[in-house]
Amino acid sequence: MTGWMSRCSNWALATVWLAAGLAGCAADKPKPAELKPLTAEIAGRQVWHQSLNAVSFPLSVAVKADRFHVAGDDGTVLALEAATGKPLWSANVGAKIAAGVGSDGRFVSLVTRNNDLVTLEGGNERWRAKLDAQVVTAPLVAGERVFVVGVDRVVHAFDALDGRKLWTMKRPGDALLLKQAGVLTAWKDTLLVGQGARLLGIDPLKGTVRWDVAVTSPRGTNEVERLADLIGPASRVGNSYCVRAFQNAVGCVDADRAALKWSQNGGGVQAVGGDADFLVGADASDRITVRKRAAGEIAWTSEMLLNRSLSAPAVVGPTVVFGDFEGQVHFLARDTGKPVLRLPTDGSAVVGAPALSGITMLVVTAKGGLFAFRPE
Repeated sequence: MTGWMSRCSNWALATVWLAAGLAGCAADKPKPAELKPLTAEIAGRQVWHQSLNAVSFPLSVAVKADRFHVAGDDGTVLALEAATGKPLWSANVGAKIAAGVGSDGRFVSLVTRNNDLVTLEGGNERWRAKLDAQVVTAPLVAGERVFVVGVDRVVHAFDALDGRKLWTMKRPGDALLLKQAGVLTAWKDTLLVGQGARLLGIDPLKGTVRWDVAVTSPRGTNEVERLADLIGPASRVGNSYCVRAFQNAVGCVDADRAALKWSQNGGGVQAVGGDADFLVGADASDRITVRKRAAGEIAWTSEMLLNRSLSAPAVVGPTVVFGDFEGQVHFLARDTGKPVLRLPTDGSAVVGAPALSGITMLVVTAKGGLFAFRPE
């Protein structure tokens, strides 16, 4: 529990809010590592900037057809041309947003704090449906269906055209549920969903389980310590899906064989990122660990950004990219961890992992800043 509590973040459980453990936490938070002067070794620049209302929910930027789809707290949804930042359409769903954004390029779906699943097409509302539980994971839009998983781990499928509910899947689960974005993605004709520490392959037409792979075996003397829900989004390369189990482990699943490739102990509360060669993540103290994707052995570690509340990472070409609590965007050499570039935003925390479309990388901040960079 020490590493978790030292994070002093607002991670919460759907059924138990850790008020007692987090009370007074801010005063005990370790001092963030100071940033040393950096001489840039690669070129990079901001190419455009847009703004939203504040972003305080676990935003997932949907990248489809050379577009970024993003949303802000107040219900505003934007479709932006990735290369230029030109707004293609905007809409407001009339309520604050709890989860989003999911898109297949045609339909855009998100969930409001009123538990309404809202689907838009071209900036116009197509339909909305009431959900029974809170949602913090962005919906998945695929195959003319919209898939949603609640904090209660119940999975729903809706028709993307008219909002008809097609099926619901519910499995027995643990008493404690993590209120943090989970894994909801697809592999060929199989829906992949995190259920506790397990990754399930589900028939998207019927809602039946095709396979079930444990990423780790939760450890601990009580339910809180054994909490090991998979944190999304997953890092996908081909049939390899790599994920973090909350404060427990990092592992990779072969979705084609429905088998665990490897799993290694490793704390952390943010998703991992990666490419064909490496898997990147930071633990609860923001110690960065880069593993070789094939078998999980450690390539390098770095403590230069300790306690800076790092975002989920992205691998962009030869660099690993993290945002921090001051809106700084850090580029580290992928092979060695050496800092090669640092770019500022608006001084507020970076929300979610940087999103990449072509050669344009989008970083979103808590103040609603949309900063597009082009590292070279």
